Amino acid sequence: MKAPVALAAPLGLALASLMGCAAAAPVDETPIYKGAETLALDDELVNVRVTLKGGRGAADIDAYSRCAVAHHAQAGGYGFARHLRTNVAQQGGLWRGDAVYTVSSERPRGLKTIDAAATLRDCGEQGIPTI
Repeated sequence: MKAPVALAAPLGLALASLMGCAAAAPVDETPIYKGAETLALDDELVNVRVTLKGGRGAADIDAYSRCAVAHHAQAGGYGFARHLRTNVAQQGGLWRGDAVYTVSSERPRGLKTIDAAATLRDCGEQGIPTI
């Protein structure tokens, strides 16, 4: 009779750990967009500040700020933007991004260029607000 008792403890621990895994709720990665603000620093320099809740952090901040600058560029008669830098911070369950872009009427040189019209289409398809 002692053998079943010896096996019961490890089996019970194994079942408890499996139940703990099954009880864990999946993480919701759907961001809630809380607002975007664009500020022209110069004729061709734009500061974008965005706030969101949830999501995947920096990846969603980048996407949200890209959509906001694409809107700003197109509304200002520019067709393109180029990413310069983004600062990301999290506080109290909110992600905040502070990004800077150049805007231009011709495609700028560099790897992080944004075609405003194409980006706005993508933002609409992904449900990301543009302002």
